[in-house]
Amino acid sequence: MHMAQTKTLATIGYMAPEYGTHGIVSTSGDIYSYGIILLEMFTGKKPTDDMFGETMNLKCFVGESLRRKSLMEVLDSDLIRDVEQFSEVVQQFVSSIFCLGLECLKDCPEDRMSISNIVDCLRKAKIEYLAIRGKAEKVV
Repeated sequence: MHMAQTKTLATIGYMAPEYGTHGIVSTSGDIYSYGIILLEMFTGKKPTDDMFGETMNLKCFVGESLRRKSLMEVLDSDLIRDVEQFSEVVQQFVSSIFCLGLECLKDCPEDRMSISNIVDCLRKAKIEYLAIRGKAEKVV
């Protein structure tokens, strides 16, 4: 992993913790930012949303919903307009995406996934979603 120390400015809420604390820029910092964007896409919440502050952030918001198994509470309502659409298949897919996003947000840069592992996880989630959805449609 290539690292550099710099005075680079970054966007608040999207920058990895090591940017702010040590000024360290690395590809794992990009992975962190990707994790934030992934969670933002599925929650509809920006990391700088007014609801977040000292004790709650986007990472905690999604992590808590996974622990409580309450994905519907954090999933962007524009993605699922009808509760009936939120089937077991969709829940499983959304859960895998949220878990992937949280993996990208590990505090320690060395613990974050590589981009190739992320791509593999996204492909696997897509394949599983399509396979399960196909089986569910055949039953109906």
